[in-house]
Amino acid sequence: MGLELAAGGYVMPLYTERLVLRGFRLADAPLIAEMVALREVAEGTLNIPHPYLPEMAEQWVAGHPTAAKDDVYNFAITRVSDGLLIGSIVISVAPRFQRAEIGYWLGLTYWNQGYTTEAARAVLHWGFTQLGLHKMCASHFPANPASGRVMQKLGMQYEGTLRQHVRRDGEPFVDLIMYGVLREEFLR
Repeated sequence: MGLELAAGGYVMPLYTERLVLRGFRLADAPLIAEMVALREVAEGTLNIPHPYLPEMAEQWVAGHPTAAKDDVYNFAITRVSDGLLIGSIVISVAPRFQRAEIGYWLGLTYWNQGYTTEAARAVLHWGFTQLGLHKMCASHFPANPASGRVMQKLGMQYEGTLRQHVRRDGEPFVDLIMYGVLREEFLR
């Protein structure tokens, strides 16, 4: 994985066999809006509202600094072959505890092709080797078992279910299924 140091200490891009994880650009906003406007994409996330308006994507991208803001790193998932933006992955770091949580979404057209696992593996490696994290975790809704399978492929272990832990847009509370992996487990 190749790494470059950018302004403010934000390390990127990250490279995998098929992907480049880079910072977002304002030019990405129309494609972001198109992908996350689909209910199937938005409902798998906690923070993407539905309906999603084009100006929301512009505001979201404009809020991304070149360096991590509040220990949150947002990566655009793009394909090496054509540079096309296909999704997003974020790492939210709790420095005091040397741990982080990852979250991700992918455009519907790109589901079930291994892209999310490939991107998440790169971010986990970066978090453990470059940020010195001890643990990384992720969660998914019970209605999104495919996200749980990604976590399992990454070597994450099931850590429990947080009952009626979150709610989206005034809907009923839902469970969150938690997974985690320790640095020594991942780097083995």
